[in-house]
Amino acid sequence: MIARKQWLEQKIKSIETQLITFPEGKLYCTRNGNRTKWYHRKEHKSTYLPKKERKLAEQLAMKEYFLCLLDDMRDEKKAIEFYLQYCETKVNCAERFAKEKTGFRELLVSYPDFDSNLFELSSDSIDREIQQWLNTPYRKNPYFPEQLTHKTLSDYYVRSKSEAMIDTALHLKQIPFRYECELMLGECIVYPDFTIKHPKTGQIYYWEHFGRMDDPAYYHKPFHKLQLYTMHEIVPSIQLITTYETKKHPLSIEEVDDIIRKNFC
Repeated sequence: MIARKQWLEQKIKSIETQLITFPEGKLYCTRNGNRTKWYHRKEHKSTYLPKKERKLAEQLAMKEYFLCLLDDMRDEKKAIEFYLQYCETKVNCAERFAKEKTGFRELLVSYPDFDSNLFELSSDSIDREIQQWLNTPYRKNPYFPEQLTHKTLSDYYVRSKSEAMIDTALHLKQIPFRYECELMLGECIVYPDFTIKHPKTGQIYYWEHFGRMDDPAYYHKPFHKLQLYTMHEIVPSIQLITTYETKKHPLSIEEVDDIIRKNFC
């Protein structure tokens, strides 16, 4: 799926580049008995194309084909991105059963449809999966890079002291995470502060820190973002961790450590 997505991205870019070179306007065809007539529509005006203008008609026809092909490829790419995001955030039900239902194995081994391998998932396999995830490049937030002023122990540059505190705590406790990794939510792209992979289950969690909650120009933004997450089944206190602060009530390292301990240790 990932290879197909990469191929689609290359083809989309190639077609978009080619489309720039095609003539403006669209081609329309009509039938008159056994004859086909071509018309070039441009700026709300249609011009008949005689047979000597076949080259122009061919270019306009190819342009129309490329536009249709581009729509199909973009739709397929979007579907793959949605599927990959779904797979990343969802733990397979059978695997979750194997991990959580201790004591069940001995009761199920005699059934032919039971896959005993699920009960033999080792911590080594999860570690390999996490290491691969950490080593895989990802799209980062491209906006306002000048705000990335706080360097952390994990070698990330983050936007605030509170984010640096969270980053450092996750790093010291060896909790695998990404900073401002791109996340598709329907038609919207967001960049959660921290995308975290649970070190024991491999499940994906998100952590959003909302500072400046006492700033009237800012405090409405977190609620819109939380609504967007919830609409796409990423729910606070389930897959989404949220923290808040004001000038009078800054985020504390004790609070951060307690959240990490309860969720990931």
